Amino acid sequence: MPCRIVLLGGPGAGKGTQARRLARSQGWPHVSTGDIFRAHVESRTELGTRIAPYMNSGQLLPDELACEIVAGRLSEPDCADGYILDGFPRSLPQAMGLDALLEARGERIDFAVNIKVPDDEIVQRLTERRICPECGKIYNLRLRPPVEAGICDDDGVALVQREDDNEETARDRLRVYHVTTEPVVKFFEIRGLLRSVDGSGKPPDDVTKKIEEIIRARNGG
Repeated sequence: MPCRIVLLGGPGAGKGTQARRLARSQGWPHVSTGDIFRAHVESRTELGTRIAPYMNSGQLLPDELACEIVAGRLSEPDCADGYILDGFPRSLPQAMGLDALLEARGERIDFAVNIKVPDDEIVQRLTERRICPECGKIYNLRLRPPVEAGICDDDGVALVQREDDNEETARDRLRVYHVTTEPVVKFFEIRGLLRSVDGSGKPPDDVTKKIEEIIRARNGG
């Protein structure tokens, strides 16, 4: 059944991990604004040069620019039967822009899942996070390390640490999140679309099961 889901939570709460898992199990595309933005920066496109200063400082992109990019992605054919939005909306104007965009198409978000993790745990997760640049798989040096240190289990590629995965930037990102993005949680709550999942100290499998339970309940399963 078609379903349009928004994943919410602080930076490092596990949105990307859960989005990839759900994309595999449910067959909906994983729409990651972070991946889209980073691809532009790495390719040094004109858009990438505009995005880079915000990405490097841990700040949010201007709402109009972020909405423009997401609108283009959601108009692609693979999103016709649903998708999992990861990293958007990150502000009230973005949430309102998404609402207006979907309303114009006769669509709506089915529900938003908020993965709740305390700030100190998020900082620890971010500073210990490593990513495979080839397949995008995410590891944690303490909680979910690779079998061979520094190497992706799936494709043997050396893992990397994102430039913004340091404590200072992590704290800055959290401050931005609390001021700018937390109101989005209330936005979906007021509309009766919010579902919350405890992600603190939980293995990814446990969080995935909880979200899949929400999906089954929505589909009447």
